[in-house]
Amino acid sequence: MPASYGIFVLSVLPGEAGAQVKALQERFDPKLARLTPPHVTIIGSSGVGAIPTDTPVARIREALEPIAAATPPLALRFGAPKRFMQTEIVSLPLDPNGPLRALHERIARSGLPFKRSRFLFSPHCTLSFYPTLTPETERALLAERVEAPVEIRQLQLYETRDPQPSRLLFELALAG
Repeated sequence: MPASYGIFVLSVLPGEAGAQVKALQERFDPKLARLTPPHVTIIGSSGVGAIPTDTPVARIREALEPIAAATPPLALRFGAPKRFMQTEIVSLPLDPNGPLRALHERIARSGLPFKRSRFLFSPHCTLSFYPTLTPETERALLAERVEAPVEIRQLQLYETRDPQPSRLLFELALAG
């Protein structure tokens, strides 16, 4: 959620995968580890952009509740860490197809407004955002692996208005 403005739909990572990501963030990007829990952004950074902040929260909840109720929890796997093109950002990618894409597309077609996104849907969990990577640090970070299953059990909606801290608006359990 750093450097953004809007309402994002994400899933905070529970369990072993979340703990492993948190440990990697604390080691490689302590600022990121302090600012936000390990998470996968489902809406806001790729595919479709963030929901505009002037969208009524009740409207967002009304659109997303039936989607969450009909979607079962997802069990996914991270790929090897990747550096985002021409940046210092390193993240763990998830398969952009299958059940996570289906969830993303259902939200994108929910009737809610979205800002534009400059990127194709590329779900991921950011490991390092703020520091400049030395060749040694980059090599070490790219060698890391998170083998534990990624569990997407809930959707959290956060309003982000940088430089202010993000604010949790509401959560919805995936219950299908």
